[in-house]
Amino acid sequence: MIKKEEVYKIGVINKPHGVKGEVSFTFTDDIFDRVDCDYLILLMDGILVPFFIEEYRFRSDNSALVKFEDVDTAEKARMFTNVEVFFPVKYVEEQEEVTSWNYFVGFAVDDVNHGTLGTISDVDDTTINVLFVIEKEDGDELLLPAHEEFILDIDHKKKRVKVDIPEGLLE
Repeated sequence: MIKKEEVYKIGVINKPHGVKGEVSFTFTDDIFDRVDCDYLILLMDGILVPFFIEEYRFRSDNSALVKFEDVDTAEKARMFTNVEVFFPVKYVEEQEEVTSWNYFVGFAVDDVNHGTLGTISDVDDTTINVLFVIEKEDGDELLLPAHEEFILDIDHKKKRVKVDIPEGLLE
């Protein structure tokens, strides 16, 4: 069984495309095109399920048409409408750089001056500045700009990010 901490969200399936089982896929990370992994993981009824990619083609910088194995009709493709798409973390760890802020969901955040801040529960990319939504131990939320210049170290194995936040940003 695939666990939530073994994957990170890279997009969502929108709707079927055509009559041969293709689906429209909007993504935030094109990692599936850059590494040798022949499947995507979809959240189906609360369960993470791998689906093997038969073929795909890009429509734009953030969307593609995907054909999964054994999905040959629009009827079968319809069950994927609005389904979240995830990618295995193990393939990302092999990369030199992280290309999606969503990869950090579930990571603990340690600041050099303030200690452990909490765990990244979400990434807010609805504004110009991408923000980490950090859930503190007391249940409160903290919004922290997701800037490379703040990140000092990433421990992929322990799922921890070491940051140096400028004075006054936490107040």
